[in-house]
This record gives sequence, structure tokens and C-alpha cells, in this order.
Amino acid sequence: MADHLADVLLQRPLSTVWFRFPHLQAQAPSLLPLRIRDIRSWGKALLIEFDDGRTLYSHNQLYGRWFIRKAGTRPATNRDLRVALETPTHAALLYSASEIELLDPGAWRVHPFLGRLGPDVFAPGTTPAFLRRRLRSPRFRKRTLGGLLMDQQFLAGLGNYLRSEILFAARLHPDRRAGDLDDDALALLARQIRALARRAYLTAGETAPKAWVRARQAAGLPRRACRHLVFERDEEPCPACGTEIRRMDCSGRRLYFCPRCQPTGTDTGETP
Repeated sequence: MADHLADVLLQRPLSTVWFRFPHLQAQAPSLLPLRIRDIRSWGKALLIEFDDGRTLYSHNQLYGRWFIRKAGTRPATNRDLRVALETPTHAALLYSASEIELLDPGAWRVHPFLGRLGPDVFAPGTTPAFLRRRLRSPRFRKRTLGGLLMDQQFLAGLGNYLRSEILFAARLHPDRRAGDLDDDALALLARQIRALARRAYLTAGETAPKAWVRARQAAGLPRRACRHLVFERDEEPCPACGTEIRRMDCSGRRLYFCPRCQPTGTDTGETP
């Protein structure tokens, strides 16, 4: 959504700035002469930065949703409009979100929610080398991988399906600890975190290799059954070894893994 909003808002003259909440609407006239210089996601938060340094922060929670329409038009919806940013050609409309703030320059760094988040998985500095150091750090090295990859303080932006797919691609059991991995295993995990997140971003949520996805689609399987190698495929055969994929609960969420490809100990190729 940050990309879609950037396509219609970045560096464009604003014709309308409107907020549902009176304390924000009082600042709308001061934003109207400005232009938007950056739009980025940070985990599930969206940050829209104006060229005076102020930042519009929003978090959709379960109900918020952005719509992009032609200027002057509105979608057919019963949702409550909370923010409207319009240029002469397009309208960016935020409905139903409850967390909306206009932050002073630099205030996002000490924001109660943003200040607790780890770096975003797509931030320029989130390289495999950075991830290796973070995994080895005293703060995270004793954590089990299944819990760590869902901790937004470790890394913001990884969802539950990505956790299962990353651990499968790295051949690591969710109960393994970051500090117990050798250099090769740690490097593979760091690469797969970035690679799987990027693949999902480019394919609207697919983590499986393209050839595997196409083969299953050609066999008539629905898209839901073609997107992932292990996630939501419990009791089906592992695509690598044929072992039945298992499901477990981890950090209150479902997780899927292959017991042969992802053994609990340091040995590989053995079913625990």
C-alpha cells in the first residue's frame, strides 16, 4: 500500500487535506501548501512524511483500509472516512483506522509503538550481514527461532506464513536457538529471511518457487494450495523429501514444518 500511495502522492501538489478528528483537522491548512516527500511502511504502520518533516502515522489494526480513487470520487463502502489526501488527479482515502497521528519532525523515533519495533525487513540497512549480527546479539541469541521470527522487536514486517517458509528454506526446526547455529546455518537463515520476504512482496504473497507454483496450478489446485511449500500443508508430503508435513502451535500461532528436513538437533536428515 505504501507503494501504491507513493505512485499517486509523492511530490504532487495537494488540493485537499482532511481529517475526521478535530485535533488533526486543525493542522490540515498548514499541510495543504506542502508536498509529500516519503511514504514507507514499518511493520504494519504506515508513515507519510511531508516536506516540513512532519509525519502522518497510521496503523490499520484489523479494520482500517486505504482506497485510491480518482480525485473527487469516493468508494461505495459503509466504512467511516478518517483521512483524505487529494491531488488534482487522485484521492488517497483512509477508512476505519483508529490509530492516526500527525507527528512532529523526528518524533516517530520515540513514538510509543514505533519505538518498540525492530528494523523493517525491507529497510535499506537490513542486510544479511546485519541480520547475522542481530541473531548473534545477547538480546536475541537465546531465543527459539519459532518465537523470534514473530517478534516485531527483532524484525518488523514478518508475518506468520513467512515464519514457516523461512525456517523450512533454512532447514531449521522452530525450537532451535539462534545462538546455537554454526556460521553456515546462521548465514543461510539471514539470507532466507530477506529472500523469502522479497519473493512474497513481488508475488503478492507467494513464497514457493515459481515453477512449483505453476505446476500445481496446472494440476488444477486452487491458488491457496499453490502459494507455499509448507504453510497450511499439514499432512501433505514435503516437497523436498516426501515426509508428512506437521503443524504445531508456536507463540500462540500455527506453524508448519517438515520433521525430516528440519530436525530438532544439529544432525540433518533424521526424523526426530
